[in-house]
Amino acid sequence: MVEISTANLLIALAVTTAAGLCTGLGSLLVFGSKAPNARLLAFGLAFAGGAMVFVSLSEILNKSVLAFSTSYGDKVGFTYGTFAFLAGVLMIVLIDRLVPNPHERLEVDDPFFKQHNTEYIKRVGLLTAFAITAHNFPEGLATFFATLENPAVGMPLAFAIAIHNIPEGIAIAVPVYYATSNKTYAFVACLLSGLAEPVGAIIGYVLLRPYLSDAVFGTVFGVIAGVMVFLALDELLPAAKRYAKGHETVYGLVSGMGVLAVSLVLFKW
Repeated sequence: MVEISTANLLIALAVTTAAGLCTGLGSLLVFGSKAPNARLLAFGLAFAGGAMVFVSLSEILNKSVLAFSTSYGDKVGFTYGTFAFLAGVLMIVLIDRLVPNPHERLEVDDPFFKQHNTEYIKRVGLLTAFAITAHNFPEGLATFFATLENPAVGMPLAFAIAIHNIPEGIAIAVPVYYATSNKTYAFVACLLSGLAEPVGAIIGYVLLRPYLSDAVFGTVFGVIAGVMVFLALDELLPAAKRYAKGHETVYGLVSGMGVLAVSLVLFKW
């Protein structure tokens, strides 16, 4: 079994918790007097998507292949890493099919909230919170294990997920706030959903701890890479495109990749 220090565990848990709690920032934007700048939001979402795709394909997937190769050799290691990546994509596809993530349909100024009664809006808020919470579990697991193995990889990934969590906070806060007229309820609902990330990390670690080995790390990293790439392509980039009025999406995408690439280079010196 692979030995992991307590300090590394605490750092990984703290980073995962911080990323999850950024969901609460979305609720604060809802309560503000001005709507967030759409073009800046588009750039930020695309930036996060580019960072997630780059780190997943260049670092996390590579770590999966290397971990498997340590136990089974290069040829089998590459094969297992590839299949672990595809398994991660399939897993998040199934989660998305069983519990669709509705945050892309929920806007602060959506006329939907002015046309339906309070009880219905409250139900929408609960369903939205449940769906986003379900999606937060694998994100928390991804951030935790990436940071646990190498903070140089985990930190940028956590930053990208933190940006991704802000619009999810908006999606939860809007219906809850409109249904209850209570800012505290909306803010707490966002925080509880965000806490699903460290909870998912803890559960995943407890379940896997007795079996930690190169093969298990290879599986986890491969799955993480698949999940992150799917989330970036299915959620972040389409959402960025909706808010964009020009080339913010592609500028954000390449900026995210570039900044992430430079940060990884600097971490290696």
